Amino acid sequence: MHRFVLHNFVSRVLAIASLAVAIAAPSATAQKSYDSGATDTEIKIGNIAPYTGWASQYAAVARAEAAYFQMINDRGGIKGRKITFISVDNASDPAKSSALARQLVEQDQVLLIFSSIGTEDNLAIRAYLNDHKIPQLFVESSSAVFNDPAHFPWTMGFFATYHNEGIAYAQYILQNKPAAKVGVLYANHDAGKEFLAGAREGFGDKASQLIVKEVSYQASEQSLQPQIAALKDSGADVFLNFSLGPFTTQAIRTAYDLDWHPLQFIPNASLSVAAFLEPAGLQKSAGVISNARSKSWMSPRAQSDPAVHEFLDWISKYNPSASLRDQNNVAGYERAQALVAVLKNCGDNLTRANVMKQAASLDLELGMLRPGIKIKISPTDYQPIKQLFLIRFDGKAWVPVGSSIAE
Repeated sequence: MHRFVLHNFVSRVLAIASLAVAIAAPSATAQKSYDSGATDTEIKIGNIAPYTGWASQYAAVARAEAAYFQMINDRGGIKGRKITFISVDNASDPAKSSALARQLVEQDQVLLIFSSIGTEDNLAIRAYLNDHKIPQLFVESSSAVFNDPAHFPWTMGFFATYHNEGIAYAQYILQNKPAAKVGVLYANHDAGKEFLAGAREGFGDKASQLIVKEVSYQASEQSLQPQIAALKDSGADVFLNFSLGPFTTQAIRTAYDLDWHPLQFIPNASLSVAAFLEPAGLQKSAGVISNARSKSWMSPRAQSDPAVHEFLDWISKYNPSASLRDQNNVAGYERAQALVAVLKNCGDNLTRANVMKQAASLDLELGMLRPGIKIKISPTDYQPIKQLFLIRFDGKAWVPVGSSIAE
């Protein structure tokens, strides 16, 4: 089992200078409230990530979060409390996540579970965490099912949903290619079906007319060639490629190799150039459309932005082995920033209930988010980010498609 623990041991020197200090100390201590995982010197945070298995590229998110917390620790922690980040490997298998969540809560005694990766993986642990009133914050999945505070008040999403992505792509097609013949590839699980439902909703009463073929795949499949061939044979000239991660890589490459060159859309979860487009082939990926929430950071012009400069300094010092072309690093950086903001707002009341209270009232702008996109949460709305903007891959980098932000 992969197990990564980030911890800085702090030596403390206790001295009583006078009777007044001795009398005042109990009063100050009494004002502090802690649940398991929090003390005067430490905050324990749990995480489940796929360090091995088919989704291992997404472990870059957890590595980035660990690197961000290391920076916070080097700067003195949060009110003097250092973050211990305990990240464990589920080998890309949701069936292993339940036992790992129990281990983190019952053995490691973490204060909360943060940014665990994958829709099915987070669904596997949601009931347990809510039953035990453990925060499940900023899950690394864009599924709309994690915005349900009425039924799961201890679970919170982060980015704009797969459903909204599907709607945004459908609206773009209606505006720019209204006579399209659309082929859809989706994973046969909750996230894939959510993409498909969003696209159908976005097309509205034209869905049955525009969508000429829908095919799905299982995560256990070795080849997507049968599905891609079926979509090509349907006559589709638009490809809603709702596959994820390495399956997106395979779908892009297979379509190109079969000499099928439709207008193609891929999920935000698959836009990493280093992790997914380079393995597919940059030429084969040219023209693909996706969506983003974060600023560009590769061009000299972008690097003049102070927030981008700060991000680049961080990755150079704390995550130097990470690829600058891997968007997963930005995703981890932003989530870690948001969690640190929540923990700072908790002050000395580091109970699980207060963590959720502070998270549910977060109103925050992050430097790496595109202008107009912000984190805003309320007790009845657990979807922190709702906006996105469309981007196109030009064979070298992602460039904006228009200037408007879609919701």
